[in-house]
Amino acid sequence: MTIDEFNFAGKKAIVRVDFNVPLDDNGNVTDDTRIRGALPTLKKILNDGGAVIMMSHMGKPKGKVNPKLSLKQIVGKVSEKLGVEVKFAPDCANADAEAAALKPGEALLLENLRFYPEEEGKPVGVEKGTPEYDAAKAEMKDRQKNFAKKLASYADVYVNDAFGTAHRKHASTAVIADYFDKDSKMLGYLMEKEVKAIDNVMKNAQHPFTAIIGGSKVSSKLGVIKNLLDKVDNLIIGGGMGYTFIKAQGGHIGKSLHEDDLIPEALNVIKAAKEKGVNLSLSVATVCGQDFSNDTPRKTFPIDQIPDEWEGMDASEESIENWKKIIMSSKTILWNGPVGVFELPNFAHGTGEIAKAVAEATQKNGAYSLVGGGDSVAAINKFGLADKVSYVSTGGGAMLEAIEGKVLPGVAAIKG
Repeated sequence: MTIDEFNFAGKKAIVRVDFNVPLDDNGNVTDDTRIRGALPTLKKILNDGGAVIMMSHMGKPKGKVNPKLSLKQIVGKVSEKLGVEVKFAPDCANADAEAAALKPGEALLLENLRFYPEEEGKPVGVEKGTPEYDAAKAEMKDRQKNFAKKLASYADVYVNDAFGTAHRKHASTAVIADYFDKDSKMLGYLMEKEVKAIDNVMKNAQHPFTAIIGGSKVSSKLGVIKNLLDKVDNLIIGGGMGYTFIKAQGGHIGKSLHEDDLIPEALNVIKAAKEKGVNLSLSVATVCGQDFSNDTPRKTFPIDQIPDEWEGMDASEESIENWKKIIMSSKTILWNGPVGVFELPNFAHGTGEIAKAVAEATQKNGAYSLVGGGDSVAAINKFGLADKVSYVSTGGGAMLEAIEGKVLPGVAAIKG
């Protein structure tokens, strides 16, 4: 059952949203992107004549009540965006009265789910790897089921619209689905769009298919790189993780970021790319700094000849030109991770140029482009290009796991 086919008239829907939004010191929302992202789903329910119960986590309270992470702080902002006065239940596990009182067209927000350890299902205060931990984990599994059952009892229908937590098997993102029959649980519009965007890239890609993987560490993206080698025509590896590949081939990288223990894996990737006929494109020259600061002296060196006292900080013009040619000849583009220390303005040039090239390939050549991961999304937004690419993913971790080929529990709980 899709959300479009379902009529919510007279029904109560409990919706897992991702309202993990940034707040300032006074509890004001500084970026409401995630709230706006949930609106189509919430409005569909209300417009049908249904009532909506929203549930979300915020931050990492680790199973304890923390007023700084209370969702009460965002009630005003959610009300303003949704256009109805949102009611608030101060205890998500004891909201029977508030849920029962809801009338069609009304909205209720539950307090932070992670104030209860049952939401994440992790034992609290027991050390991992001990017999006590295993016992506590089994007991927590039962408590998690009861917690999920309680949340389910507030409503007739369950909608998961929180892609940012779809890779977690939490009470509200996966376990709760067991307490609804197959016609009473569905993905929200945001989740549907995310799943479709990933399918466009991973299952239905048009070729040439280029993946641009950046960021600081090989270790965090190794699974992604390996899975992509069977799918892409071009693999561009930039940013801090690139130096491990250069050092693996005997290059001199000065004091650039790298992971020595991943050199064997880097060599395996280089070898596998050759065997599979994938064009693996690494940086050829890099803009270096003497220390990790915006105003440090800058100098460009060949990527494998960086002097000892310098460190690679941004992609050079030469690397960018190579990468632009590849991007402009692509029909499908996946971009995850910056190609330089993009948070320092003097070293943000390379990442900005990649953003522009991906946008241009999309607009001029009709390429399908998917951008995800916190820094890539920040870059696309910083340069005002979010509406010039095909899709910007809201869930960094969930998107990475999907690209790695893993099944997302939040999707599987509904689709089976």
